Amino acid sequence: MPERRTVALVTLGCARNEVDSEELAGRLEADGWQLVKDAEDADVAVVNTCGFVDAAKKDSVDALLEANDLKGHGRTQAVVAVGCMAERYGKELAEALPEADGVLGFDDYTDISDRLQTILNGGIHAAHTPRDRRKLLPISPAERQSASDVALPGHGAPSDLPEGVAPVSGPRAPLRRRLDGAPVASVKLASGCDRRCSFCAIPSFRGSFISRRPSDVLNETRWLAEQGVKEIMLVSENNTSYGKDLGDIRLLESLLPELAEVDGIERVRVSYLQPAEMRPGLIDVLTSTPKVAPYFDLSFQHSAPGVLRAMRRFGDTDRFLELLDTIRNKAPQAGVRSNFIVGFPGESEDDLAELERFLNGARLDAIGVFGYSDEEGTEAATYDNKLDEDVVAERLAHVSRLAEELVSQRAEERLGETLQVLVESVDSAEGAYGRGAHQAPETDGQVLLTSGEGLSVGRMVEAKVVGTEGVDLVAEPLQGSLACSEEAGR
Repeated sequence: MPERRTVALVTLGCARNEVDSEELAGRLEADGWQLVKDAEDADVAVVNTCGFVDAAKKDSVDALLEANDLKGHGRTQAVVAVGCMAERYGKELAEALPEADGVLGFDDYTDISDRLQTILNGGIHAAHTPRDRRKLLPISPAERQSASDVALPGHGAPSDLPEGVAPVSGPRAPLRRRLDGAPVASVKLASGCDRRCSFCAIPSFRGSFISRRPSDVLNETRWLAEQGVKEIMLVSENNTSYGKDLGDIRLLESLLPELAEVDGIERVRVSYLQPAEMRPGLIDVLTSTPKVAPYFDLSFQHSAPGVLRAMRRFGDTDRFLELLDTIRNKAPQAGVRSNFIVGFPGESEDDLAELERFLNGARLDAIGVFGYSDEEGTEAATYDNKLDEDVVAERLAHVSRLAEELVSQRAEERLGETLQVLVESVDSAEGAYGRGAHQAPETDGQVLLTSGEGLSVGRMVEAKVVGTEGVDLVAEPLQGSLACSEEAGR
């Protein structure tokens, strides 16, 4: 019997890319590939790249070069780029990075097994010519669901597999294979974005907004629960638009309670929310539904009206603070995070002061700050009133310091609170770590539990906050919660 072909998937970038990698893994395993964790143990190393900002692109190139260095020193015979950077640049990336044996776009995902086999056999699959993916779907959202020939990574179903190929996990399993045993997993709610923010290139290579069917989201969540997942995080470029192409802009409000009722799921989290699209009904569901985290990942980006208009966005400091007041009046412990761009073309000292006014009043749990840089193909890249790089760097450092102070203060406000902590790691020397409802994976800090006795990964533990370490919390498990946890494990 011939030795099985082996493949390793190296994922960079956001949670959406993680979902895409697990769909690729499902396709490859169904066609007989053996998935391995380390690139050095694989015949083919597939690097799922990020193409969002310069730093992410550099990380993607570095990962490709690192994988290429394995060739000739072990099993690795080929390195292939997929993901956003590969989709966005195609032939240009292939020419600039000859170390990659293949550069595959989203349209290649359906035939990923054949593509990798061709490359492994020494053949060449031509890198695609990038195109504006917004033009692939109808302008009218209501007509998009019928466009079945457009590649939508992370939306795959078993019916998408080649004839005669069945998912390894069974016919009812989604087209997905888990790449780790973490108790949390992301689920694609939609793809693409119809907003036209002047600084963002994502819609050009991810396409226009299109929702997944609620039944597909539910079925995938049930399958993940069977795999031991306790928390799901709904991801897309804009979750607040979910359902608009299915005839119901309020579809998320009805879907969330259904997801929360899936056996085995302890927490449902929603990410990527647009402030301008927040609805009272959605706030109500997010703040009052059992097992749905009162968590708000709000894309503010700035708060000075002039800067926001130049960004092609809406709102201002007072409106944003009013939104946060509405949320916290309904759920005082709600978690809120956001990202901000400083040094945007035309940003004045007064604009920066307005942003600081918002940050000081917002009491955010987590803050990401980025310095503006031109993204090719965006409207902002054509603006004339650019700030000097030194000014952008100075403002970035200043606001980053302020953000660090503010999130530490917000963490201190949680002293004495009782949290539901999902345990994610237990170490005899380091103790147990997990996350509260206000903390998303990897981005928002974590909780150190003062005792790991009787705990295991995937347990939900009630704990009282007794200390802080910057944005991180220290919490003491409550005795009754530990007893329940031990009983649940029997």
